[in-house]
Amino acid sequence: MAARNTASAHTDIHQAPSARSDESSNRTDLARTDRSPARSEDNGRTDIADHVVAKISGMAAREVRGVHRMGGGAARAFDAVRERIPGSTSTNAAARGVSVEVGKTQTAVDINLVVEYGVSIPDLAAVVRRNVTAGVERMTGLEVTEVNVTVDDIHLPDDEAQEAPAEPRVR
Repeated sequence: MAARNTASAHTDIHQAPSARSDESSNRTDLARTDRSPARSEDNGRTDIADHVVAKISGMAAREVRGVHRMGGGAARAFDAVRERIPGSTSTNAAARGVSVEVGKTQTAVDINLVVEYGVSIPDLAAVVRRNVTAGVERMTGLEVTEVNVTVDDIHLPDDEAQEAPAEPRVR
């Protein structure tokens, strides 16, 4: 992993809307509770698997306009081959192009993606970093130390014609 990204945006989970005055006001607001994994729990602990953080990160990155696809060319090619083999397991689409390191209180994320032509890559990378950081921290309580974005390819408008399935030769 590269050096820690100190400029990444952090979402404060304590900035949730105040409790409602209706009948639900006596329920615990999950966005306002302290879910820090470092805090010792009297009744147990919570462990979060690497693939859970990878799925959350992948979904958060895909939400950003300008991200065409996730994963490098080799990963997409291997997945395409795996999908054609009966009984094989393909990489989960949500985690494709994402690798993570998860510790007890922190995580680091590496993302490979394909961007749409015409999108500012530095701006897109910044938005992906913010979205992934906010999603992972909100859902897991883990501190995201870095989000490394690798742009493996750019999707050109002409690529749509090449990606479209060809007409079958026989009917």
